[in-house]
Amino acid sequence: MDSKRAVKEYREIAKFSKKTNMRLAAEGWNKPWKILIATIMSAQTRDEVTIEVATKLFREFGTPKKLGEAKLDDIEKILKRINYFRTKSKNIIGACMMIAEDGLGESLEDLIKLPGVGRKTANVFLTEIGLKKAIPVDTHVFRISHKMGWAKGNIPDKVEKELEELFPKSYWSKLNPTLVRFGKEYGRSKRQEDEILKSIKKM
Repeated sequence: MDSKRAVKEYREIAKFSKKTNMRLAAEGWNKPWKILIATIMSAQTRDEVTIEVATKLFREFGTPKKLGEAKLDDIEKILKRINYFRTKSKNIIGACMMIAEDGLGESLEDLIKLPGVGRKTANVFLTEIGLKKAIPVDTHVFRISHKMGWAKGNIPDKVEKELEELFPKSYWSKLNPTLVRFGKEYGRSKRQEDEILKSIKKM
């Protein structure tokens, strides 16, 4: 795959993504720690549900210290609409305890030490706050990258490396939110997504 061709295809996908005017779970928060916690919550959960539940959580527990000291039952009651809410509740309390004590890390290595934070979550956070150019690979990025022929890797880490090699660094932080918006809006119908992507490939 030629880099210039991939960039051209990305720009066409971006035109569709912009039409959605969709807020993603990591966006729109006024504190970095809220971005991280909302991103932890968003795994396998629709963004609109995550945003609603996170808003309630942050309203009741307005600092990492308060959230880290919260009772597990209280957090589970708020997070019950979130998939894997029991595990995420434990992780959020544990992460906030560490954040309250040691501060919020600003590197991938620091962040993945926190409960519930893997490479993808850490990269989403770092790109959102502008500390790093990275390509977080979730299910949408993984699926669309394969359909477009941008990547062939069978695990997210390999896809991430392939995309980094294919796209100029100035595009890295744009790829995830663009492909996620596209996937959420048009991927609800496999046929619709396939038709749009095929039409872009023919351009």
